[in-house]
This record gives sequence, C-alpha cells and structure tokens, in this order.
Amino acid sequence: MAKDKTKKKGVSLGVKLLLILLALIIAGGLGAFIFVSGLGSAVCNPEDQEGRVIVIESGSYTGSIAEQLETEGIITSASNFKLFSKFNHYDGQYQAGTYTFSPSMTMDEIAQILVEGRTNQISFTIPEGLTEYETAAKLEKQGVRTKKNYVKLMEKKDFSEKYPFLKDAQDNKHRLEGYLFPNTYTLPEGSTEEDVIDLMLSTFDEVFTDEFKERAKKLKMDMNEVMVVASIIENEAAVDEDREIIASVIYNRLEIDMPLQMDSTIQYILSLDSKRKKDLLYVDTEIESEYNTYLHAGLPPGPICSPGEASIRAALYPADTDYIYFILSDKLDGTMKFSKDYDEFLKDKDAYYKARDDE
Repeated sequence: MAKDKTKKKGVSLGVKLLLILLALIIAGGLGAFIFVSGLGSAVCNPEDQEGRVIVIESGSYTGSIAEQLETEGIITSASNFKLFSKFNHYDGQYQAGTYTFSPSMTMDEIAQILVEGRTNQISFTIPEGLTEYETAAKLEKQGVRTKKNYVKLMEKKDFSEKYPFLKDAQDNKHRLEGYLFPNTYTLPEGSTEEDVIDLMLSTFDEVFTDEFKERAKKLKMDMNEVMVVASIIENEAAVDEDREIIASVIYNRLEIDMPLQMDSTIQYILSLDSKRKKDLLYVDTEIESEYNTYLHAGLPPGPICSPGEASIRAALYPADTDYIYFILSDKLDGTMKFSKDYDEFLKDKDAYYKARDDE
C-alpha cells in the first residue's frame, strides 16, 4: 500500500509541474501580448509636435520604414515598430508617399496613417472664367508648381489620345483653352504639372455628361462650339439667372448673321498680352484677330476661358427669347437689361453709365 501511495504522489507532482509550466507560458504570452499592445500608445516625445516630412519610397518594407522613422526621430525604436507591425499584421500594407509625422504621435497613429496612405495633400482652387494662362498663373500663386511648366505642357503636349473630346478643340497652342475645368481640387504632395492638368481634364470629362453630348448633337453643334458659347456666357454673365438669356442673345445673333460683338472676346485678345481693361475703347474693337467678334461674324475659333457647369448648361439649354442686345443694369447689381430694339438698348446703356458715374 505504501508503494501505491508513493506512485500517486509522483503522478500528482508531475501534474503540478506541468500546470506550473503552462501557467508560466501563459503568463509569458500574456505579458508579451500586453507589451506589444502597449507599444501602440508609445510616443517618442509627447512635447515635440513639430511635423517632419517623411518620404516613403515605393518598394520600402517595414524594416526600412522603421529605421527611417527612428533616424528622423519620429519613433524611439525601429525594433519595437517592426514588432508592433508584425503583431498587428501591418507588414506589406504600408503605402509609399510623402507624409508628415511628429515625435508626439503614437506608434498606432503612425501605422494607421501609413496603412491608409494618408499622404500630404495639396489643395488648390481654380475659379470660373480664367484663361489657360491665367489658370497657370493662379496655380503658381497657390504654390502648385510653376507657370512656365504649365504653359509648356498646355502648348506642346497632346492630351487628345487620353481625352478624345479634345479632338474637337482648336488645333493650335490654345488647344486646352476652355477645358481646364474650374473647381477646388486635392492631390498628393509631389504631384506634377501634368498630374494637375490631367485632373482638371478628367473632371471636365465627367461634367460634360452623355446628356450634354446628346443635347449638343440635337443642336447640331460639336463640343468646341458648345464650349465657345459657354465661355462667352461665363465672361458676360455676372448672375446665374442671366446665363440662359445671354445664350439666347448669342444664338439669335448667329441666326440672323449679326456679328456677336461681345466685349468678352476683345478682353480675351487683350488678356493674351496681360492688358485687360475696365472699359473698352473703339480702337480695341478694331484689333485684328480671329477672336474679334466685332470684325468677324460667327463664333471665334475656340473658347475664351474655362466656363463652369452652369454656363455649359446654359449654352446647351438657352432661354427662348427674341432679345438681340444686353447691357449691365442701372441697378449696378450685376444683372443685365435685355432688349430687342436698338433704341431701347441705347437708353439702357445711357442709364447704366449714368448710374455708374453717379455712384
């Protein structure tokens, strides 16, 4: 009986040892889990919130990214970052790009930004009614590369293979005039001038819908003609409610072979030499140019600015009127006075200039 008791004690001791070993393993694993989990909230320097621009090259792996972050003082330990990344299955998910990190950011915040590819962004706004050269100058002023490079691309590069609608555009150095769609845009930092132009052209392609294309066919107009009319509307109209009526005036004049005589086309000619004027002189209407709608009947060869969607829609869906003339209203609120009689137009014109002089 004593022998049996000894045997039972031995078995009991072995089980205890096994349980102790298992407990140690579990405790060690739990400790490791807690340690790695805690790495997510670790920061290098909570007091240093100054951003550092970090460029993660394409093809970078977790180890090289970790070492780069440590070298730049964003994290304290590349080894810990690699361990944290492996534990959270982030390996292979970090995206290349230009980022801004600070030493006050947690390891988890940094990892999430890299996984989601939240790169530094550049934002810029192009308002309606700018010419392609004015657009280039606006982009440079907003810090989005140089005007010189934009102009070179606009005048030399053929974008029509990617954007077939440009095949209707005028075949000269102003081939992009009217198609750099005005909008507010966001692109990753480091984007090139070509990226910017491509974005504006692709946006135009989305805005000029199949509905618009079908409507243009119904009007027996190609896209370039629509955009010419839309661009004139954009530069002539100050308020939305006048756009469709101005469109009707343009079509009414074309119908009776009357020169358009739109001041906006003269201003476009002057803008090519940076000479826009508040008030045009008679001599300005005698400038020899195919864009001079005082000298040449019909539409000019291409758009005179980049119109917004409202003006494009107005060109496609003009109001039904018999108006031939328009002039700014003596209310001085940007609205127009429209007329079908020349004498009435002259009265409206005198009223406007008197109101302006009396202001």
